Amino acid sequence: MTAQNITVAKADFIEGMAKGMAVLESFDTERQRLNATLAAQRAGLTRAAARRHLLTLAHLGYLETDGSYFWLSPKVLRFSGSYLSSARLPRAMQPALNRLAAYTGDSFSVAVLEGDSVVIVARSVLTASDPSRSGWLSSSLGHPMRQSQDVRWTAHGLHLGARLPVHATSTGRVLLASLPTAELAAWLKGRLLSRLTPYTITDHKGLRRLLSEVRRQDWCLASEEHELGVHAVAVPLRNMAGQTVAALNAVVSTARLQSGAVQAELLPLLQNTALECRPAL
Repeated sequence: MTAQNITVAKADFIEGMAKGMAVLESFDTERQRLNATLAAQRAGLTRAAARRHLLTLAHLGYLETDGSYFWLSPKVLRFSGSYLSSARLPRAMQPALNRLAAYTGDSFSVAVLEGDSVVIVARSVLTASDPSRSGWLSSSLGHPMRQSQDVRWTAHGLHLGARLPVHATSTGRVLLASLPTAELAAWLKGRLLSRLTPYTITDHKGLRRLLSEVRRQDWCLASEEHELGVHAVAVPLRNMAGQTVAALNAVVSTARLQSGAVQAELLPLLQNTALECRPAL
């Protein structure tokens, strides 16, 4: 299960820690290097406070600096490394992701909802020779699927820990569709849906209509809404209690999409994998 936010009594809340984490979270793909002024703007702090937090984080080894600008150091990977090695979801799904990739040549990943993003917590890793190419997947479907000879070693630059916009991705829409009505309304309230490509749905009414369809069919196909030329199909990953804890997706080529193989072959494969992995979630 995914972690839930909890309410903390004021006496138990450490304001300094919260501000320090806000400074760390200020670094992203848009701003890899920050000075005190930029960090203050992004973290909602005074410049003096931001400077103290930057210097402290640099002293602890989580940031590097040239004396003016600061950037993340490799030490921050301790957190992600500990999560990936200890959390149940990545460990449970990794073997299945690798078998899927070996069997079809597509790139597969698992993502969870985190604020206004989906975060990739597991993705397929393929070796040149994988003994699990046969048997497990064909038996789960009841018939063999055409194996791709063109193995995609990377998934359009996606990586573990990558954050993607919820509204424009197949995984994000699957996860939004699983939210109770009140939670979905709270998530949408006042939220600007950025246009990332000419095909991105950016109006709330259109997104709600699409989510209703995702909820009805229990899967989602997003085509060129996050990035031109990128198509992805996703299904929910549920635990034995029926709760959606993550989304499983595959990134496919335009040729695969146009051939009809996504719905005819790949979607049943994803759905069967989600069902077989359910006891482990």
